[in-house]
Amino acid sequence: MSKLTKRVVDAAAVREKDYFIWDDELPGFGLRVFASGKRSYLIQYRAAGRTRRYTIGLHGIWTAETARQEAKIQLGRVAQGDNPSEERQLDHQALTVKELCAMYLKDLDAGLILGKGGRPKKAGTIVSDVGRIRRHIIPLIGNRKVKDLVKADVAKVLKDVMAGKTAVSVKTKKLRGKAIVRGGAGTATRTVGLLGGILTYAMEAGIITSNPAHGIRKPKDNVRDRRLTEAEYRILGEMLRAAAENPKYEMTVEIIRQIALTGCRRSEMIGLKWAEADIDASCIRLKESKEGASIRPVGLPVIEYLEERRKTATGTYVFPGQGEDNAFGGFPNHWRQMFRDSPLADVTPHVLRHSFASIANDLGFTEVTIAALVGHAKGSVTSKYIHSLDTALIMAADTISGYIQGLLDGIEFKQTAYALDRDSRKAALSRFLLQAIGEPETEEDERLAA
Repeated sequence: MSKLTKRVVDAAAVREKDYFIWDDELPGFGLRVFASGKRSYLIQYRAAGRTRRYTIGLHGIWTAETARQEAKIQLGRVAQGDNPSEERQLDHQALTVKELCAMYLKDLDAGLILGKGGRPKKAGTIVSDVGRIRRHIIPLIGNRKVKDLVKADVAKVLKDVMAGKTAVSVKTKKLRGKAIVRGGAGTATRTVGLLGGILTYAMEAGIITSNPAHGIRKPKDNVRDRRLTEAEYRILGEMLRAAAENPKYEMTVEIIRQIALTGCRRSEMIGLKWAEADIDASCIRLKESKEGASIRPVGLPVIEYLEERRKTATGTYVFPGQGEDNAFGGFPNHWRQMFRDSPLADVTPHVLRHSFASIANDLGFTEVTIAALVGHAKGSVTSKYIHSLDTALIMAADTISGYIQGLLDGIEFKQTAYALDRDSRKAALSRFLLQAIGEPETEEDERLAA
């Protein structure tokens, strides 16, 4: 027993199971410490012959002192014969999906909704979640009572989004115009996945006892399986060379090429900072990615590009925007303009990432190696312990990026090879490209090889 203060609450250790700390000055006032690390203020009292608990709110939104004042108010009501817990239960039973979403968004903004790795969701994920809630979930089932939802309702949401019933043209500040909110299998899958997360949140809050989104069969997202063929890489190369002739697209072309050569996510490459580019170690050390901090080996074509760009670069970002010191912001619009009505109109930046991994697989690299190169979660355990990168990973990055660069440049490959260190890597990469197209080595190549 102790008086609940900020110091006591912050110092409360996380255990394998939830436990309570009770205040010694205000009987019935306590703190619940969850196994997940969350802390919640509550009161405990007896009403109608039963012990009841009434949750005041999460620590962070409530302080120890504001929660204490609320506890005094609610315990005073109990003394007068009221039953706050039962009243809240009745309120929850009448809660609509729209009201539940408002609760969820409030906690999302406060950083209380955790994403991958137990970390608060990132800003980009939050923007996507808000969009799916406002443009799909609320229009379809916003007025429904949460307690009345059944699996068939969630399945109908899935079908309606797939059918495009929530498609709409919306004005956006970011794009300086209108954007089309489309349906389709991918949008439907991600929307229902988010709805399932919101309903899990409702279960944790005691609003419902089961999640009707569990067990819903979702369509496979074909976008995740799309990859570029070698012929399509050559088409992409032609498109990039044509677009580069327009100064407007110069930066976007460079970003697209580096995404293709590294397998990085779009946001990772656009937001890449010079402090994260470790040219000597042939890697980029991302402070923030979807999986948290991440070290990515990159191939020689990328390193040489960064070296050359660094000579004239100023500011924090590798690909700077038009502001004082910010990242390039015109990529989404430029991508749409460049790819619209092209043979690759269905390609997204993620397809370039998936294609990088697919090429790596084609070249015979293992799943663990590929995971380390693209920063997948399954490679994160290894990457936490990487200080100086394994030579094999750098060789793999050289080979894959060299192969893709060759495809973008229009080369017809016949076979593959592996590369090795700065001079010998360059020679090996040169030999690999020449052998692949069946051309003899030059005297300079032979000298470097020696």
